[in-house]
Amino acid sequence: MAVTILIPTPLRPFVGGRDSLQLEARSVGELLDRLTGDHAALKPHLFADDGRLRSFVNVYVNDRDIRQLAQRETPIKAGDTVSIIPSIAGGTAVAEPLPKLSHEEILRYSRHLILPDVGVEGQKKLKAARVLLVGAGGLGSPAALYLAAAGVGTLGLVDFDVVDKTNLQRQILHGTSTVGVSKLESAAARIRDLNPNVQVERFETRLISENALDIIREFDIVADGTDNFPTRYLVNDACVLLDKPNVYGSIFRFEGQASVFHAKRGPCYRCLYAEPPPPGLVPSCAEGGVLGVLPGIIGSIQAMETIKLILGAGEPLIGRLLLFDALKLQFRELTLEKDPDCPVCGAHPTVTELIDYQAFCGIGAEPSYDGAEISAQELHDEWQRNPDLLVIDVREPHEHEIAHIDGAVLIPLGELPDRLGELDGHREIVTHCHHGARSLKALDILKAAGFSKVRSLRGGIDAWAVNVDPSLPRY
Repeated sequence: MAVTILIPTPLRPFVGGRDSLQLEARSVGELLDRLTGDHAALKPHLFADDGRLRSFVNVYVNDRDIRQLAQRETPIKAGDTVSIIPSIAGGTAVAEPLPKLSHEEILRYSRHLILPDVGVEGQKKLKAARVLLVGAGGLGSPAALYLAAAGVGTLGLVDFDVVDKTNLQRQILHGTSTVGVSKLESAAARIRDLNPNVQVERFETRLISENALDIIREFDIVADGTDNFPTRYLVNDACVLLDKPNVYGSIFRFEGQASVFHAKRGPCYRCLYAEPPPPGLVPSCAEGGVLGVLPGIIGSIQAMETIKLILGAGEPLIGRLLLFDALKLQFRELTLEKDPDCPVCGAHPTVTELIDYQAFCGIGAEPSYDGAEISAQELHDEWQRNPDLLVIDVREPHEHEIAHIDGAVLIPLGELPDRLGELDGHREIVTHCHHGARSLKALDILKAAGFSKVRSLRGGIDAWAVNVDPSLPRY
C-alpha cells in the first residue's frame, strides 16, 4: 500500500486535475521529490530556487503539523496521508485558473450568465467550486438539486443510509424506484440526470471524528443537513479547525432555522448553542414529525447561501440566524454575536482537535434499560397468557388514529404524570410508543411514582406491525 498525498485545489491543474495521488516513499522529502519528478510543472510552486519548501506551503502527515520538525526527513509509511496546505499568510497564493465553459454549459446556464452578479466569471466560479453536503435526506435533497442545477462543479455527499418509503414525503432526491437502494447511489443517479456536468464524490460512511477532517478538508464549503446533535457539533468543530464556511439548516415539524457559521468572519454554531439539549428532549423527525415541504424551503435557503458564498455576492447569513414559521408563513432574523469564550472559536479555545461527540451530547450517558424492555413477540405471547396485562400507548391521539394495538389504553406521555391515579399499581404494565423512545420515558415516570412491574415495548408499534400484526399500517 502506497502513501496518499492530497493535492490542494490551487495545485491540481499541475497534476492533471487530480485531488490525490498514490506514491511510494519512505520520507516526506522523498515523497515530494517523486511528486515533482512526475509532475515537473508543480515544482516551482512548492520549492524555491535553493530547493527549500516555499514559505507559503505547509506539509501535514496524518493531520500532524510537521513544520517544527525536519520536514524532509520526517518518516512516512504505507497507508499514511500527506497533505499539502498552501498558506495565505506571509506569501502569495497560487491562483488556479477558472475552468472554461463549454457551449452546452453556456446554453444550460444562460439565465445565470445574463445576471450582472453572476455572468460568465461567476458561472466559472460555480464550476470550480467544491461543496460538501452532509446528509442526502430532507435538507440535502433540495440543496443538492439546486446546487447541481446551478452548475457547482463538484458535490460531495456524505450519507450511509438506504432509501426508505417514509423518506419520500420530503426527500425529493429519491423516488419509489430507489426504495431500498443506497441514498448516495440514488442521489448520484438523480444529479447525473439533472446535470451531467457535475462531478459527484460519494462518502458512504457515517461522519465521525476519525474521518471528518480528511473528508471536509478537500471542499470549499460545507452544507450541514444533519439530523442529530453529535454530527452537528462535529461538523461545526471540523469547519472551525479547517476554516471552512458551514451553511447550517435545521427543521422540526413546522419550523426551520438557517445561518452561515464561519469563525473567521463571525460566530460558529457553538457560539449560538454552547451545549446540546439533554438526550431525548428534542424529538427526531421520526418521533415529532415534519411538514414535507419544510426541508424544501430551508434546504433551498442553504443552497442560496452556498451560491452567494461562491460568487462573493450579496450578504451571507454570517452573524444572523433566520427563523421560519410555516404556519404563520413568517420569517424572523436574530443577530448572532461571536462568543469570546467559545471553546472552539474563542480567544482561548480549549477544543483544538475533534472529540467524542456522542459523549459530549450525552448519548453514552443515557440510562441503561437492561431487562426493562420486552419484544413484540414476547408481549404478544405474554398477553395471551395474562389478559390482565395493561398496555399503555403513550403516543399522541393523532398517531393513535393512524394505527393502534387493540386493547392498549391511550395515555399520551405529556398527560401521564397527571393520570397516574387511573392506574392499578398491582398490574403488570407495558408502555409503547412509535419506535420505543417515548415509552422508555414513560417507564421512568411510572417507576419514579412507585410502579414496579413496568416494561417498555422495544421498537414500539412499528415492531408490533412487523412481527405480530402485519395488517397494521406503518408510518
